[in-house]
Amino acid sequence: MPVPDPAVILTPVLDWLDLIGVAVFALSGALIAARERQTFVTMSFFALVTGVGGGTVRDMLIDAPVFWVKHPWYSVVCITMALIVWNTPTRWWQGKLFDYADGIGLAAYSVLGAAKAMSYGLPPVSAAIMGIITGTVGGTIRDVIAGRPSILMRPELYVTAAALSASLCSFGMWVLEPRGVYDWSIWAASALAGMMLRSAAIRFNLGLPAFHERERASSRETELGAEALAEAAAEPEIDGLFFEEVETADEKGPGT
Repeated sequence: MPVPDPAVILTPVLDWLDLIGVAVFALSGALIAARERQTFVTMSFFALVTGVGGGTVRDMLIDAPVFWVKHPWYSVVCITMALIVWNTPTRWWQGKLFDYADGIGLAAYSVLGAAKAMSYGLPPVSAAIMGIITGTVGGTIRDVIAGRPSILMRPELYVTAAALSASLCSFGMWVLEPRGVYDWSIWAASALAGMMLRSAAIRFNLGLPAFHERERASSRETELGAEALAEAAAEPEIDGLFFEEVETADEKGPGT
């Protein structure tokens, strides 16, 4: 349901979710630059691109003013995270602790993106997609620039956690908001669900099954069986069919 003034949609709850998401993603971008032994300028760039990348794409798609252009404190938060990383050992940020913090930022930012899209009048499905974009695109841009494999290309539950938070938020606002349920409770529950799923994936190494193409056995293979197929494979093969070698007249010895 659109608000009267779509330029003003953030409540204190969404403000905090926004800042948490930007800060955590900016921290992850700065850490990538630190591990690559880059300069502070490059580190700040990575922090900014990662922190605001997803929200920037979202705002462009929903035809909203780009949030960090109108409000410069987002850039300040990103630069601050770069300063923190610059002045601390990278070993402080290694291990599972940062993964859990990244999960918090992922869930928070996905809820923020979905809620903002709903406030601009998008239907729930489109709003959920905007939430996923908000939570994942910044990290994707970071990985592409750094030339490293993206977490999106691994089967672990990352995008799934963002999709859970964004979907619960958008459909929750669509169904429960007209019934008098407070928005902040929907946002909090949606973010908590995504954080719990992401935390469980980290703790128990959960992931979705990867695609494995299963080829249907041909009738020829079925008839031959495993043992006969191994013997047939040693014979000359033409276009997938097996032929017996026939001794030609030239190959025969001289007649007696």
